[in-house]
Amino acid sequence: MIKRKSPLKRIIICVLITAVIGAALYGANYWNLIPKDSYTADDFKIETVKSSVDYNNNGTDDYTDIMLGARIDAENKPSYDGKYYEGGYPPDDIGVCTDVIWRAFRNAGYSLRDMVDNDINKSSELYTNITKRDSNIDFRRVTNLKIFFEHHAISLTIDDADIAQWQPGDIVTYGTKHIAIVSDKRNKDGVPYIIHNGGQPIREEDALTRLGISGHYRFDTSLIDKSMLIPF
Repeated sequence: MIKRKSPLKRIIICVLITAVIGAALYGANYWNLIPKDSYTADDFKIETVKSSVDYNNNGTDDYTDIMLGARIDAENKPSYDGKYYEGGYPPDDIGVCTDVIWRAFRNAGYSLRDMVDNDINKSSELYTNITKRDSNIDFRRVTNLKIFFEHHAISLTIDDADIAQWQPGDIVTYGTKHIAIVSDKRNKDGVPYIIHNGGQPIREEDALTRLGISGHYRFDTSLIDKSMLIPF
């Protein structure tokens, strides 16, 4: 005689299967593994802000260059590794969130490492978190980048609902633990994607509000003392 499972056991098994499937779908959605339609600023009648500066004279404005540089890093998908490197720069197949930023700036012609190091030297009173200077790693610390951008960039809204104020090439910080570049892609509500490296599968994704936003900056070099700009 075949022993049949009791109705209670069948219900429990169904509930467990449903829970597993639900958790898998939630995780896939959270990590943007489920394909979504993306939109542009034009879809929401938002004017895209362009920089008046083309620092490396390549025919592309700074903001766009910064965004495209971050995208290059995202497409390269470097392994998440914050290892210290003599000379400061990790190879392009290795990196963390801050490496997205200096690589993005490199694409626009700026040496973010040297500019941060110079600012630490000139305005050490702002960098109260640094007990021992090290130019090989200081520019790869979120805290230092946040201080640098607060000092030299335009500070903008952190209200993610004010979608027109979020523009490609902007920098966004999350506490002092994470940093990203704003993409030119947007979700169905007009909220922009970010380009970042937290070791996640998709590096350019709908994740602006995943963590608590602590800062939003735009690096407008037309307003900055030219003596602090250093080419890569």
